[in-house]
Amino acid sequence: MTGRNGVPAAVASQRIAEEIRERILNGTLAPGARIIQDELAEELRTSRLPVREALRILQSRGLVTLRANQGAWVASMDMRECELSYKIRERVEPLLLAESAPRLSDDDIVELTRLQEQIERAHDVEEFLVLDRRLHWATYRHHRAEELASIVARLWDTTQHYRRAFTRLTGEHRRWIIGSEHHLLIEALRDRDHTSAERILELHIRRTRVELGRHPELFQVT
Repeated sequence: MTGRNGVPAAVASQRIAEEIRERILNGTLAPGARIIQDELAEELRTSRLPVREALRILQSRGLVTLRANQGAWVASMDMRECELSYKIRERVEPLLLAESAPRLSDDDIVELTRLQEQIERAHDVEEFLVLDRRLHWATYRHHRAEELASIVARLWDTTQHYRRAFTRLTGEHRRWIIGSEHHLLIEALRDRDHTSAERILELHIRRTRVELGRHPELFQVT
């Protein structure tokens, strides 16, 4: 089946899903925002079918909530749900690191150091979020555990809005702690001390969870 422009519907749906996902991750679409399918189809110059399928894809990734006969909304979390997501990250993300770390090369370590230097020069929240994500996923790049990586990617995506809000709230005065933890992680990976690297990562994620829990106002859907 092809869409309005002759593009296979499945391909169009994936493309649209990625476009909507990017808008959610960059904050253009906030948690609780209504997604009007007709308006989106018109904007993207496509039919409603691939838009509808794209929203189903995003629902399966935890980014969109579909309600029968009502429509689609950007998914939101309450504080308990976000805390649980971070607790899961604390346990599964070190496993993903363990799958990748033994295969990290010296060049990979150099890249991690370069990314951390860029993070330290970044003052814009959006730039920081992009670089922070890039650094962590660079440590996971040699994994051979697709299902585990998919779980971690979903957790990163569904908590992105709250990570952004928290970063804006805490500002520069907490950035040095993140930098210190990144340096410890990189040093452990450079020393091939993978057990310590996993522990540092676990504590890095836990600290964010604990600090997020001190700010229930971040979970108010406007």
